[in-house]
Amino acid sequence: MTIAEAPFSIATARHAAPAAAALAAVFLLIAPCRAQVPGPGPLTPPPDHNVRRLSTEATPEPPDLPPEEIIKRFSQKEDQYLEARTHFWFRKTIRIVEFGPDDKPAGEYELVTEPGATAEGKLYDKIVKQSQAKLRFLRFEPEDIEALARVPAYPLTSGQLAKYELKYVGKEQVDEIECYLFQVKPKTVERQRAYFDGIIWVDDKFLDVVKTYGKWVTDLGDVHSPTLPFTIFETYRENVDGKYWLPNYARSDDFVHLKDQNVPIRLIIKWTDFKQISPPKPPAPPAAPAPAAKP
Repeated sequence: MTIAEAPFSIATARHAAPAAAALAAVFLLIAPCRAQVPGPGPLTPPPDHNVRRLSTEATPEPPDLPPEEIIKRFSQKEDQYLEARTHFWFRKTIRIVEFGPDDKPAGEYELVTEPGATAEGKLYDKIVKQSQAKLRFLRFEPEDIEALARVPAYPLTSGQLAKYELKYVGKEQVDEIECYLFQVKPKTVERQRAYFDGIIWVDDKFLDVVKTYGKWVTDLGDVHSPTLPFTIFETYRENVDGKYWLPNYARSDDFVHLKDQNVPIRLIIKWTDFKQISPPKPPAPPAAPAPAAKP
């Protein structure tokens, strides 16, 4: 199975309907997952995230630019950031928490990886640190690391736009940034390729995507890693070197459904210590306008 143009081997979720309902709820409250389970402990989000309630107006006030122009511009930047990210070294920390009846962590596991390469030059996530597994209900396998690493960070590059329907739904503030909000839905779903389904926040001044909230879907339903149930991710980006918006924090909340209880669980991924290892390619110049037709 693939997501967008990259291979993405993940299993179909067994609980697609609840996840779809949770995503639909984003139109009434942008961050519903924050209320499901307790705080994330030491690995907290970037400071002072404050996302207000999304407007439920049927017809939002039009943006300063035509939505088509906003989409065109941010997708071109997504092309640039997708390429630039390959020129950065960073440390990735993955943390899974299971919560008990008292809303306190009852099981935890933490894994730290750095970019590595095989003798053949194939890139992979090299494990540099991991805690002793203390999870009671979940298993975290090497296949999960590989699946999480293959989730595309930039689903809406210019080459992918034709596969999606994007609808402008209003403006909201993320931290101190005023943003345009777009609902994103795939035009069609396939068996061997997954597509993003969710919401994106676009800086209304510089037209950068600064946050995403959503899931990946195929015609079989929602997708997730081989052994973990997480499907919906809330992902923030960080401005690195004053030029590139790169993912720095992702979070997903779900439940382990047992016979006599539902155990709240949380997955947190943090990207830190960005270091440029080679110069990214400069952005492509804008296409020249077509010459006017002679009378």
